[in-house]
Amino acid sequence: MKQLTSIKGTAIPMNINNIDTDIIIPAQYLTSTSQTGYGQYAFARLKSQADFVLNQNKYNQAPILKTGANFGCGSSREHAVWAIQELGIKAIIAPSFADIFSNNANKNGLLLIQQDTKIVENLFQKAQIEQLEVEIDIQQQVIKTNELVSKFKIDAFFKHCLINGLDELDYLMSQIQDIKSFKQHQINNTLFINN
Repeated sequence: MKQLTSIKGTAIPMNINNIDTDIIIPAQYLTSTSQTGYGQYAFARLKSQADFVLNQNKYNQAPILKTGANFGCGSSREHAVWAIQELGIKAIIAPSFADIFSNNANKNGLLLIQQDTKIVENLFQKAQIEQLEVEIDIQQQVIKTNELVSKFKIDAFFKHCLINGLDELDYLMSQIQDIKSFKQHQINNTLFINN
């Protein structure tokens, strides 16, 4: 996983609630065991509508998605996270996220930022007027625009992994000496008890 301490760029305004994982990546495209190749099918049903936001060239590879409540609901599929990341999206700002999607996002380094509905609506309104540039400082846990500064919460372990470029296995391997010491301590204690 790549280190990620800040994200800066255009925010995509997708003002839709209850976007489920089948909308993000329809089941008929889940034909591979690879983590790549899903971006081209991301939001395929919505892209069939000419006025859908991701059909606009100005949002190509934009790193931030602003969306409605309950994002990522529906069935569990890690492919949904992979598809979103292949679009260049590194963070999603929404009032709420589905639990399973949140877990899959954390495991794959996709930052989910839960914000009050009023803040998200304010961001949508600004984006209707002009292309909205957003800066996310992960270390300080702050979102900034020209007119807004807002704090956000992030799980401490996920934050550590994100800013250090570690997935869960990388983190576990970074603790290998402590694990070996603990294991040896357990063996020594078992031998002592058995004697």
